[in-house]
Amino acid sequence: MATEDANNVGSHAEAPKKKILLNAFYMSTVGHLSPGQWKDPTDKSATKRNLKYWIELVQLLERGGINALFLADTYGGYDTYEGSLDNCIRRAAQWPMTESHHREFPKLCTLVHYGAMAAATKNLSFAITASTSFEPPFLLAKRFSTLDHFTGGRFGWNIITSWKKAAFKAIGIDTPIEHDQRYAQADEYLRVLYKLWEGSWADDAISPDPEHDSYADPDKIRTIKHQGKYFSLDTRHIVDPSPQRTPFLFQAGTSPAGSEFAATHAEAIFVSAHSPAVLRPKVDKIRQLAAAQGRDPRSVKFFATFTPVLGATDAEAAARHAELKEYASVVGGLVLMSGWTGIDLSALPLDHEITAADSAEIHKVTSILEAFTATSDKIPKWTPRIIAEQASIGGLGPTSVGSPATVADEMERWIEEGDLDGFNIGYVTTPGSFEDVVDLLVPELQRRGIYPDIPRNDQHLTARERVYGEGQSGLRDDHPGSKYKYPVYKEEPPYSPESPAAA
Repeated sequence: MATEDANNVGSHAEAPKKKILLNAFYMSTVGHLSPGQWKDPTDKSATKRNLKYWIELVQLLERGGINALFLADTYGGYDTYEGSLDNCIRRAAQWPMTESHHREFPKLCTLVHYGAMAAATKNLSFAITASTSFEPPFLLAKRFSTLDHFTGGRFGWNIITSWKKAAFKAIGIDTPIEHDQRYAQADEYLRVLYKLWEGSWADDAISPDPEHDSYADPDKIRTIKHQGKYFSLDTRHIVDPSPQRTPFLFQAGTSPAGSEFAATHAEAIFVSAHSPAVLRPKVDKIRQLAAAQGRDPRSVKFFATFTPVLGATDAEAAARHAELKEYASVVGGLVLMSGWTGIDLSALPLDHEITAADSAEIHKVTSILEAFTATSDKIPKWTPRIIAEQASIGGLGPTSVGSPATVADEMERWIEEGDLDGFNIGYVTTPGSFEDVVDLLVPELQRRGIYPDIPRNDQHLTARERVYGEGQSGLRDDHPGSKYKYPVYKEEPPYSPESPAAA
């Protein structure tokens, strides 16, 4: 049902085993982290345009007790490789991309989409990606409150700050916002949202009184008057409080600026590397930063990318892996890696040892560049040849090939060595990879006592309750968003360039 937090500290009883939370890592595109698999006759990626595909998928995930459907998104193509979008398009490397959540007319489709998936499930959470760079916070607050209502509180937000030149050009902006400034803007964006979600409405603002023709009490709906460096607004939140008020907050940045942002705002952090030894210092640092802000560092949950290739036996899994490699698009993988790291891998010799100095592009994912230039015992050096081998299946993270017992052993090792709380499970083929997770891997994790209890039919848990335990639907008291809750809310003074906070 939920992971174990530090509520047994000081007990002489043996500490319970950490429960491993699993999210299904998806993207509404033909090729996600394993480009080329659309050629596999068993793969149904090309049917993601149909709602029937998503209904069947979420029912499968619900059956396996999966924590959340985690939907990544992107706002432009990858054009670093050869300086062109052509191979991104040709290899279906996260292209084409259908609408997963946002902006004006498509948002009606999104509400129907998620409403239908929520109606088909009871406890599966839905985490979607949205950027703080492209839309006013009031509009996002309205839509996300609606989604939290429609899903019964089973809604989470993967917060991103957009970096692609192609994405900014698509909305008429020539140059992306500088990296650290993006996070400063995002920090203010979140504080505006907390004001709307947590501080605008009293819990009892809706008090229907037919006799006096009164549905809601305007004296209990606060007008938010925010005047900041990046945003200004003077409004009440237009949506009444949803089950969680603030959706469960995911974030993925582990650069210095990203780590500060994560330690402040994130409840769960998505990390990627090919070795837990590479991740552990980043995890430790963010937990330290969270503790320095008065947060329980164990309340910040870490999910690593992990792509299993399963079979009933190790031999069966190895044979399946060999078959999958026949469909893999090596160039498609290099297109993705070039875009993420800012390195045009087509321009380097196959055995050139890659360092951060090879990244000539300013606009990139800094944490991924670090992950693919940090060495480990498994990968003592990175070259285009090695990246080509790694990137075509599983992309960002490790691929574990084997029987349920073999894969579970590897997951336990990552949890222990990386101080992780769970995994964003990548798929190679869909829905086949997740059929194997539900039917083969989940029973093995249950047998070991390291998988959360699958919610009962009479339980209806919010996204936050799935992680923290029943009864914790709202932000924890030690989360900074809690200081904006209606009973304790105090509006901040207007932004001034001369104020200490602006320094």
